Amino acid sequence: MLIKNKAIQILLLVSLGCIIMSFIEGIIQPSYVYKSLIKLIIFLSLILIYCLYNKDFSFFKVLKIKDKRDLLRSILIGLAVYSIIIFAYFIAKNFIDLNQIAANLTTKENISRNSFIFVALYISFINSLLEELFFRGFAFIQLKELIKEKYAYIFSSISFALYHVFIMSGWFNHALFILILFSLVIAGLIFDYFDRKTTIYNSWLIHMSANFAINTIGLMAFNII
Repeated sequence: MLIKNKAIQILLLVSLGCIIMSFIEGIIQPSYVYKSLIKLIIFLSLILIYCLYNKDFSFFKVLKIKDKRDLLRSILIGLAVYSIIIFAYFIAKNFIDLNQIAANLTTKENISRNSFIFVALYISFINSLLEELFFRGFAFIQLKELIKEKYAYIFSSISFALYHVFIMSGWFNHALFILILFSLVIAGLIFDYFDRKTTIYNSWLIHMSANFAINTIGLMAFNII
């Protein structure tokens, strides 16, 4: 019963985090700076709420580097992910309106050409770490110790994808949006796989590389490169 209660707590807290951020993204729509601060507070607070009642989860446990060979492998995979995303962009660029993406970021997120580089660095390094801590360290690594691993895979990856729905709304046409949403589920499963026997630094490095690639496209959208 205790294990079941812990699992339910994680399921509810992660779901609550996604619902709150969806409300903020879709209804309140603050600028990116305020939204990032809100997300930082919400995600960390939800994890801390769990920690207050359960001493078996720690930030150190999911951040510790256990195997340097895994670290090197993740760096190489990250480079491959970056290359694949950039290659995919050039294949599908006729279906992507960079001007629309730039306009959406300026209107919805209050991100300008001058501020984009700073935002891109935050997204790549800090935001990716926060999301990996929440969706992998908490919603997968901790959860799979309490329920069947396959269910932790499913919950973590779907939560990760749905969390991005309002973030990307208006960026792409419907068909491409659905494809990208499906890709996010697959990405979540891949991130989970690399963290299944270790900690979140593997998925963080890969996630960071994916963000680098997306932000490279953003640099093109703002005509910075």
